Amino acid sequence: MATKRSSAEDEGVPLLGAQEAASSRGCVKARHALAILGFLGFFNVYCMRVNLSVALVAMANYTSTKNETLSEECSGNLSTHITQGTAETYHWDENTQNQILSAFFYGYLVTQIPGGWLAGKYGGKWLFGLGVLCTTILTLLTPLAASAGTGWLIAVRVLEGLGEGVTFPAMHAMWGSWAPPLERSKLATFTYAGSHMGTIISSPISGVLCDSNFLGGWPAVFYLFGALGLVWFIFWTLLAHDTPAQHPRISSEEREYIEKSIGHRNKRSLSVPILSVFTSVPMWAIIISHFANNWGFYTLLTNLPNYLKNVLKFDLSQSGFLSGLPYIFLWLAVVFGGQVADYLRMNNILTTGQTRKLFNNLGLSIPAISLVLVGYVGCDRTLAIVFLCVACLGAGLTMSGCNVNHLDIAPQYAGILMGITNCGATIPGFAGPAVVGALTENNNTISQWRIVFWICFGIYMFGIITYTFMASGVEQPWAKEEYTVVVNASEEDQEPSEENHHVNPDYGR
Repeated sequence: MATKRSSAEDEGVPLLGAQEAASSRGCVKARHALAILGFLGFFNVYCMRVNLSVALVAMANYTSTKNETLSEECSGNLSTHITQGTAETYHWDENTQNQILSAFFYGYLVTQIPGGWLAGKYGGKWLFGLGVLCTTILTLLTPLAASAGTGWLIAVRVLEGLGEGVTFPAMHAMWGSWAPPLERSKLATFTYAGSHMGTIISSPISGVLCDSNFLGGWPAVFYLFGALGLVWFIFWTLLAHDTPAQHPRISSEEREYIEKSIGHRNKRSLSVPILSVFTSVPMWAIIISHFANNWGFYTLLTNLPNYLKNVLKFDLSQSGFLSGLPYIFLWLAVVFGGQVADYLRMNNILTTGQTRKLFNNLGLSIPAISLVLVGYVGCDRTLAIVFLCVACLGAGLTMSGCNVNHLDIAPQYAGILMGITNCGATIPGFAGPAVVGALTENNNTISQWRIVFWICFGIYMFGIITYTFMASGVEQPWAKEEYTVVVNASEEDQEPSEENHHVNPDYGR
């Protein structure tokens, strides 16, 4: 009887399949076309997700109902002049604006796990496509909802979150069927980098449209990106397919390579081992790190602009490029980090587990240190932007760490695992701003923001420690198809049936 190999031993097995990977390359393979379509899909949803934060500046009339004491520690010429189009504006105080912006996350949280389950069982193509389409239609309806009333706009944002909540789990499920083990990092990271590119592109374009008279000003933001979403949906329905076996134009060589490396899976017979998932130590490592990464990310995305504007008196209206610069570094780190990660694995320089820990821990430690330094540069705007860029550069590396680790430990359940971890990682979208608000309300000073950044530092460090000791790059026993356990046998005798179960050497890493 063969001896069951431990996870530690599996980590030491060299990655096989490099020659097959090289032989399957060409100009644009089917899996590369899927990555491009996915990239454009996430580009669209993030354009539609973040454009409201820019348009809201023009939609609201900026009449404050609060007597808020802003920091006078830093001098500056803060410009609040905004050129608006001809569209209607609304008397929304700061609390109402925050409710409108946060409404998205209520829907986004709800559909993470159901989206992962549906994608794992029925495939991710239509779930991802319809999720983007839902966001697209609601984006086009946003000007109408705003004019109908605040409640209608909040309802539309909640529904947008419901639609968009399935996108990451659905795409993760698709890569569980499409991404060969040696290419998981670069294919997944390139796809998800579309979200950051959407942030980079949509913010300045939204600002320009809001300052124009085109289609009334701010409504053009929603019409433009909504129209792009419709065009994308047409191409997605025609060109995307759930599995290589369903793709009518894939070459036999590429299909054989993919199915040989990850196997042909019957999604409709998928039964999720929920107890095993929630008692899996590597799974909890991903959950904790995903939460830690998003806590810092949402601090950067939603709160740091407030720090730059109200504390450092940074004139964001005259420095649009600088305010978007950090996200360019984030995008570069996501894309090139995936390439480097797979290079290290393909050339047996590091095992998959070592690669995931390296990128994840760099991706948490660099922003942890950088954010703390932002709090200690005083009123130096240049250094604040430098450290912000470094923080975003580091944060992008986690995409090759915990964010793709689901595909390593359980490729056939990758969609629902992403739904579970992203569900937990959405909590910082509520909790982070609440903590910042509690600490800085009526006391918006550098000293209070230092506390905010030290809280981020502590959460980042907890993520690093847990991931270092708990994470794995090995497919877990409960995730392997046809894995059987002998009842009442000792642990040494509990092993997969050698007659029916063929261990893919690409998984032993």
